[in-house]
Amino acid sequence: MSPFPSISLHLNTLFFISSSQMFSNSDEAVINKKLPKELLLRIFSFLDVVTLCRCAQVSRSWNVLALDGSNWQRIDLFDFQRDIEGRVVENISKRCGGFLRKLSLRGCLGVGDSALRTFSQNCRNIELLSLNGCTKITDSTCNSLSKFCPKLKHLDLASCTSITNLSLKALSEGCPLLEQLNISWCDQVTKDGIQALVRCCPGLKGLFLKGCTQLEDEALKHIGAHCPELVTLNLQTCSQITDEGLITICRGCHHLQSLCVSGCANITDAILHALGLNCPRLRILEVARCSQLTDVGFTTLARNCHELEKMDLEECVQITDGTLIQLSIHCPHLQVLSLSHCELITDDGIRHLGSGPCAHDRLEVIELDNCPLITDASLEHLKTCHSLDRIELYDCQQITRAGIKRLRTHLPNIKVHAYFAPVTPPPSVGGSRQRFCRCCILL
Repeated sequence: MSPFPSISLHLNTLFFISSSQMFSNSDEAVINKKLPKELLLRIFSFLDVVTLCRCAQVSRSWNVLALDGSNWQRIDLFDFQRDIEGRVVENISKRCGGFLRKLSLRGCLGVGDSALRTFSQNCRNIELLSLNGCTKITDSTCNSLSKFCPKLKHLDLASCTSITNLSLKALSEGCPLLEQLNISWCDQVTKDGIQALVRCCPGLKGLFLKGCTQLEDEALKHIGAHCPELVTLNLQTCSQITDEGLITICRGCHHLQSLCVSGCANITDAILHALGLNCPRLRILEVARCSQLTDVGFTTLARNCHELEKMDLEECVQITDGTLIQLSIHCPHLQVLSLSHCELITDDGIRHLGSGPCAHDRLEVIELDNCPLITDASLEHLKTCHSLDRIELYDCQQITRAGIKRLRTHLPNIKVHAYFAPVTPPPSVGGSRQRFCRCCILL
């Protein structure tokens, strides 16, 4: 508990008093005489970047306090200014020095290797760094981080498309404490980079490899062999991977809680069996567009992974009500379920889901887009799901406005997304042709 529990409640008042009543270049303002600098510095530590910069303009003494490096341990420029130049990062690094622990430069397109080299040299205690979307950076930045930032734990390089295997090799040599790495859409990375990384970073808990299209099963075998602490793995659209590589992951990463393999069309029920037998802590599974998965695999999964909270089964076109029956029985913590384009699902499956242990207090989102067999009866089965916040019903042609209205009498705050085709075209006004949607009207 903070020794100053009411500080955050009075920050606005403090700034108002100082700026409206005592704004001057004099350091003899009442607040500066009444409060010791240590306490003012502590107060400033609660402020964000924008407020610190404003406080720095109040007086000379506040300028010194606001720009003290100890107040700049966590900086996120995303909501502040994204078109910054490299010199701004260099100035920040000089001000913060060894105090800085967390920095987000997400979307800062003007920041390149030179600025990040200066940053790495000055901020050697950095633990979390986001360079998501900083498209100018290359392997040179990772070399700098490797050389100067041994305490780095979380690094986000998503969409930094110039990154290659050389970056992963550099990070493996200089950042052994790395726990989470995001190299999504870095499509030059291959198994050689993954192998170098995982051999020297045994504490990896999160790997985000979405869109790394060159990765094959061999890369997954290295992960399975060297990352026993892995909790989160995202392989979305890594279309070359198959059951062989993923089974190795399941057998080597027993702590796995979140797996995304959406768009990996080659996988089969063998993966669901491997997850059920090896990863009982699984909470999130995303297998959208994995059309070879069936009720048989999901039965094994549900019977063994009782902590499942979120499942994306969109376009798993072979599953039927049988999968929903198993989930309703064995997965009491289910919160989010996407069944869009699962065209074999019927009202009976929703009935079982609506009467299962997750329904009353857990289920928050259910997506049923393009499930043609779903009728208003399904909405009746869901009316006792008191936590249900959103339901998707696009192109469910047997759902009616009346059915949705009845659902809302039980769940008045629910967000229902659905389309209905107009009965007749709306009349034009004034003789000129107006642009109307020919197929649907948003409810």
